[in-house]
Amino acid sequence: MTGSMAWAGRRAVVDTARREGKASIRLYWVPLGAGGHSVRLNGRVFEAASAIHERRHRRDLYHSALEVLTPGGRFVIEVAPVPREAARYGVVSQGAVGSRRLQGFRWMRYGLRCWRDGVIPDRAEARRAELLLALVPSVPMHVWGRDETGAGEMWTSNSVISWLLTSSGFRTELLDPPAGGRAPGWRAGIVAARDSTVQGACASKSMSAASEAPSPLISR
Repeated sequence: MTGSMAWAGRRAVVDTARREGKASIRLYWVPLGAGGHSVRLNGRVFEAASAIHERRHRRDLYHSALEVLTPGGRFVIEVAPVPREAARYGVVSQGAVGSRRLQGFRWMRYGLRCWRDGVIPDRAEARRAELLLALVPSVPMHVWGRDETGAGEMWTSNSVISWLLTSSGFRTELLDPPAGGRAPGWRAGIVAARDSTVQGACASKSMSAASEAPSPLISR
């Protein structure tokens, strides 16, 4: 399917959802670096070093992102480098990369986007979708590349997505990247969410919003 056809099809789904009052959340596993050469190169270097340290074969790395569809619109939630026009891309908060001492430089910060009609490079329920969107500004912006949660792995863009899904009541333990790949930081977000006071309030809201047990997402 061509890009234009895919966009037209997605647009039709959005219009139908708005008209019928439906909502959904989709999880995307995007090949790391799909949006930029620098990220792809750094990712390869990181994975090569990790493979040597852990005495295993190299694996493909993935970047997780969410597409949230509500009657009020379609939103893309992901973490990416902070652009010059941050507001234009729906950046709601920022965090440091590597060290808080360097966050004065824009290129040493990462941004959390909640981007209306946003685009994911390379491509469940209504109340949970609304809840997830409401939680975006509450995501803890830990230092990228550091283990500040005690999870045993560093905080990354994947941590943000897994934090949001876990805090919204989804069973993130059922979600895995494509076979043969891994998503660094995914567990860190899960651990942080389960230990968070925000997650406690979130769980009660999820229980009142839906009587059934949390269901896994559609993973693309």
